[in-house]
Amino acid sequence: MADENEYAHFLETHRKYLQRYALFHLRDSSLAEDAVQDTLMAALARRGQFQGRSKPRTWLTVILRNKIIDLTRSRGRGLPANTVALGENTDSEDGSFNANGEWIDPPADWGSPDTALESSQFWRVYQECCRHLTERDALVFSMREVEGLSSEEICRAMDMSTANLHVILFRARQRLRSCMSINWFGGKA
Repeated sequence: MADENEYAHFLETHRKYLQRYALFHLRDSSLAEDAVQDTLMAALARRGQFQGRSKPRTWLTVILRNKIIDLTRSRGRGLPANTVALGENTDSEDGSFNANGEWIDPPADWGSPDTALESSQFWRVYQECCRHLTERDALVFSMREVEGLSSEEICRAMDMSTANLHVILFRARQRLRSCMSINWFGGKA
């Protein structure tokens, strides 16, 4: 039993990171805490399955990400996967481009993106802009652009079509570009 208690204590050392991760995606502290608690309990129950091929934090993050996906699905946030199909009116006709495909109002100069990524203030603005996305759109965007998952992995995890994934990513990118242009780069949206 002491062995189980030691392992439980070891898992607790990752709680703060997992809590931030869950809060970023769920935007609700009580839901985030529940997801983290479920993650730690699942890791404790499956401790014999951890083979050490990755870091423990990576293993825990994958478990948590799956818990968040399940929670997002069960809560039914966002549009159902088949609601928006190609050819329907989407934000692609939002007035950003003229008939020749050129910017009507080009994005502001973003300077050095690498320098911005090192700024904690940048990340606060980014997180605030992500709060303006639907829960599902923010999760899908993060899975693709932050975690680097493939389209196939995201579609399988979120139970959506590739066309729907592309629509969600397009809308998320447009909304984030607009918000970041206004709140970080000082340009017009």
